[in-house]
Amino acid sequence: MKRFSSQFIFTNSGQPLRRGVITSQDDGTVISVEDMNGSLKESHSLEFHNGIIIPGFVNCHCHLELSHLKGAMAEKKGLGEFLIQLQNIRNNDPDTILSSAISADNDLFNDGVELCADICNTPATFSIKQKSRIRYLNLLEVFGTDPEIAADRMNEIIRLSETAAKAGLDSFIVPHTPYTVSLPLFRQLKAKTTDNKVTSIHFMETEGEDSFVADHSGPLKESLEKAWTLPRELKTPESIISAILDEVTSSGTLILVHNTFADRETVKEILNRKDTYWCLCPNANLYIENKIPPVEMLISEGCEIVIGTDSLASNHRLSILSELKILQKHFPSLSLEELIRWATINGARALGKEQQYGKIEPGMKPGLLLLQDVDLINMRLLPESYITRLI
Repeated sequence: MKRFSSQFIFTNSGQPLRRGVITSQDDGTVISVEDMNGSLKESHSLEFHNGIIIPGFVNCHCHLELSHLKGAMAEKKGLGEFLIQLQNIRNNDPDTILSSAISADNDLFNDGVELCADICNTPATFSIKQKSRIRYLNLLEVFGTDPEIAADRMNEIIRLSETAAKAGLDSFIVPHTPYTVSLPLFRQLKAKTTDNKVTSIHFMETEGEDSFVADHSGPLKESLEKAWTLPRELKTPESIISAILDEVTSSGTLILVHNTFADRETVKEILNRKDTYWCLCPNANLYIENKIPPVEMLISEGCEIVIGTDSLASNHRLSILSELKILQKHFPSLSLEELIRWATINGARALGKEQQYGKIEPGMKPGLLLLQDVDLINMRLLPESYITRLI
């Protein structure tokens, strides 16, 4: 049994506790949470820490299998150029891919991640996840712009799903983006995913997605033609809005990833879809497009926000705290409590795991992190703020 206290505890089950006490089993299961009303008595069995105790982080968007591409991609060239680079250098030695992913998995855990939604195009990381200290939800990503090979693409992803099941891993099949999935593939995918508990899709990550989907024009088409060969006949949804509302399964939660170029009108329409979450990966957006998502607009429209790190192909490290620091820097009015909610309980709800993760409550096993070097007077993150694992 272990007992912890700190200046503040963010339980996500009410107001922050001042000098509260958490008692947990050795495996991290919370036994009790005591509100001491700021008056803490010394106890030889109690660990008191300077800082804020928070639940473990939930990473709602990661690409572990791209970890070997750290530092290989040029920054701030736009998504089109990024896709071209990715297409040219993605393949690598299997041992390098595996060792890089193992290192990234360890870094994710040490940086406080307890639960992670990870995009998979191959089974390269499955063996890592079987042994990891992190709980992974594997989102098996399908894409294909050629309507003639939609059935082949579906068969490939179904085989990957069967491999994940044999490995004992939780997984769901998901679309890549509205513009890289042909309409026939969308329809086959929707039929196959009627029971999805979680679906994600890259959304409005770059300018011109809607024009490409709606009438196959614009700068995104030029970029895609350079990255790979587009089919002679493109068949796409009517718009990116119809792609989400009509072509993506309505079951379970939906995580829209990036939203860098989201506009208010589109957001309002998409919010007609219940259980939708908006995932921010600001460091990746700066790395690729040198642009930050319209966070204040998303908040004003009542969007449920969650946090992801994307991949080491588009980021310098897989750190949720780094993402929160960037958001705090660009949007000073954001409260620390709100940022922590996005990175913990909101993520747990988006992944359907809020009964175990994201809150510090008796019976739950969320992981306990100590957030240190924080401005405790104004409750703000500082550039030097850092995380230490308690459990």
